[in-house]
Formats: sequence, structure tokens, C-alpha cells
Amino acid sequence: MQAESSYGEVDTMSMRTSLIGCCLCVLATAAAMTSAAHASDAAATTPADAVSRYSAADEALYNQRFEALGRAMRLGQGLDQYDTLEPVLGARQVRPLKRKLSRRLSIESEALSAARDYARRNNSDAFLVWRDGGLEDASYFGDINSYSLIVSRSLAKPITAVLVGRAIALGKIRSLDQPAADFITEWRGKPQEKILIRHLLDMRSGLLRQGMAMDPADILNRAYLHPRHDEVIIHDYPLIDAPGTRYEYSNATSEMIAPIIERATGMRYADFLGKELLQPIGAVGGKIWVNRPGGMAHSGCCLLLPSESWMRVALLLLNDGMANGSRLLPAGYVQQMTTGTAQNPWYGLGTYVASSYRERRGFANSEVTGFGLGVLHSEPYLAADLFLFDGNGNQVVYVVPSEKMVVLRVGPAPPKTTDWDNSYLPNTLMRGIERRAGETAPSPQAR
Repeated sequence: MQAESSYGEVDTMSMRTSLIGCCLCVLATAAAMTSAAHASDAAATTPADAVSRYSAADEALYNQRFEALGRAMRLGQGLDQYDTLEPVLGARQVRPLKRKLSRRLSIESEALSAARDYARRNNSDAFLVWRDGGLEDASYFGDINSYSLIVSRSLAKPITAVLVGRAIALGKIRSLDQPAADFITEWRGKPQEKILIRHLLDMRSGLLRQGMAMDPADILNRAYLHPRHDEVIIHDYPLIDAPGTRYEYSNATSEMIAPIIERATGMRYADFLGKELLQPIGAVGGKIWVNRPGGMAHSGCCLLLPSESWMRVALLLLNDGMANGSRLLPAGYVQQMTTGTAQNPWYGLGTYVASSYRERRGFANSEVTGFGLGVLHSEPYLAADLFLFDGNGNQVVYVVPSEKMVVLRVGPAPPKTTDWDNSYLPNTLMRGIERRAGETAPSPQAR
């Protein structure tokens, strides 16, 4: 299988996998989330007058989507397609990422083999390892190849932070602390006007958190499936906490980046993503879900790119916002992306950060109970500066600046019998690094 066009019209074979969990957190594993400390979450039903704001055709399409999703969920599946996909154009000419010769590998073959096998046994589509100037492993499984589109789930959330940084560098957005209401003008004069752009990236917007909803009238479903989902969030989605005071993971929070980018730049979200990110880093393009033809992109999820394109985004951050000799992100911006908050020291701007060691870490506020135990970390990371993109189904991209290393594992969720260990891949590979004379290992994650 080859790319059909250098502009990013790529093969979609990887979409054969179910889209369950493709940031379908509204109906997915968040089912068990409960919190007595946050009882106000219960008020999530959309008021009748809000429904009347939208056309009968929009409401009919929304109900069709909800019913289709319900049928799929009863079969243990998810959406089998996004009904409107918009192209995201990549670079005109794409050179494959540099692959190191076997004699120049810096990681022992035994470590690479163990990590590759862990990825293979856990339903991975692709496993890539970059260290110090080139790929040391690039493994694809089944019928996947380097051009196959990857259903990214929440790997799209770090992209929102990168695009905001790019817009700041271009002077389209003043800073992370600019009010979102400067662009979402419908929020002016309302409590939402205190939401900063920073809060939309670090999940401290104050908007209703993610949760389970089986009722079509529930705002969580309308904010995900409605053909005007951006307007639903702007006008109808409830503010629960004072902005900046509480971390609560929410797709709706990230979905507001697309309209901000469009209003700030005058470009469609897909076009800005392609022109200002993928093309400068030399990446193959893909597709993104828009809520209706010509409508708004989903920025909190639903971006489909090949695995090497995700790797190139990670390399941009590894190199502090520099690519091909050009600065794409403001100096120091990556540090802000990878710094946690007082409300959640493990989450920065769209990225998860090492912070202090915690054996189980999920996406939810740590006060939320009944949500299982979170993702296993069997031991501290061997590098304190590690950060990662982390999508539903254990889609992960680890970035370790001190080791000049990026590790990518993407694909369907691991088998239900597997307790995925988030520390296994990076630690196995770091233990296998053959260090030069005088080269020392980085400081590990603090306990």
C-alpha cells in the first residue's frame, strides 16, 4: 500500500478497527466515575429550549448518530465510521524518518526485542523507537504499514496545545493567559468569560467533566455527536467550577480549541493543522472528523494520521519546538506544555508528565472514586523529564528529552486480560541503552 498523494490522501486500512474509545469517553470507560464531592454533575440534561435552538434536520441527524452508537455499544463496539471526514494536507514531499543501521544502534537488541514483543502481544498496530538521531525500531503488525491512518483517540489533545503554541508564535493569540472569550465572544458577560486558553489545555476550564450518559438528552452525548457540537458546548454545556480552580478531564474542554483556532487565524482547523504543523515538520497528512460538511472539526479527538506523523510531532517537542532549522513554537513553550498544575501535577497542556511516582494514574481527577484503579505504573520512570501523549486504549507516545528518545505504541486496546503497564516500554528501552564513556543515566522519577 502506498500513499495516493503527497498531500496526505492516505490509505485508511487501519480504520478497520472499531472506533470505540476514539475519545468516546462520553460512553466508554468513564461509566464507573462517581464522586460524592461533585454531586452537581447530575444536572447534565439539556434544557428543552436549548434543543429548539437547532434545526429539525440537525436534531434528526443527531438522533440517528445516537441510535447507531447505541446499537454498536450493545454489541460491545463503537462507531464504525465518522460520517464526515475532512482532509488534513501534509507535506508535498515526505522523506521517511531516518532508520539507523544495525551497527549504529544505541539500544541493545535484547531490550528492543522485549519492548517490541510487549507491543505485539498487546494488539499494537505500530511500535516505533527513536533515539539520538534516528529510528532504532519501526515495527508494524498485521496489515498496517507506515501510511496507515491511526485512529488517534486522545492523542489529538496534545495537538491542540501545539496548535495554540503555533498561533502564539504567529501572533494570532497573545498568550496562554488570554481569555477564551476574546474568541468565543458568546461567553462574554457570562461566568465562562473567566476561562483562559490555558485552562482549555490543562483541563481546568471548570466545564462539566467527562462521564457516562445513556440518555440522548444528556449534554455529554450532544456535545460529542451533534452536527453543531461546538455550538452545543458554547451555549449549553454547564460550567461547574470556577475556572482555574479544579482539574476535571473533559472532551468538551478540548473541543473548544478548534473554534478558537478558526476565529483567531481565519483558517479552518484542518487547514491550520496541515499548513502550520504537518507541512513544516515534513509529515504525511490524514483526515479529521468534522461535525457536518463544512462544519467544525473535533479537536478533542478524532484526528487520523499515520504513525510516523505522530512521531514527528513528538520530535518537534523533543527538540523544544524546532523543526528543520525553524522555530515553530515559542521558546519555553514546550516546558509549559510539560509542567503540571497544583490541581493535577501529572497533567500539563495536553500531555501527561512524570511528576512524583504514583502506581496507578488515570485521566480523571484523583478525587473521583469508583473509576477502577487507573493505569498501572509498575515502577517509577527511569527519567524524571519523561512526558507522554496518552490516548484511550493505551495509545502512547513517550518523549524523554534527557535520553533524546521517543517511543510510540498505537493501535487497538490491549487484551482485557492485560493490565497494561505504562512504565514497561520506556524503562525497558532505557535499561538497554549502551552508554558512551562518561555518559550517565538521567535522574529517575521522584518517589
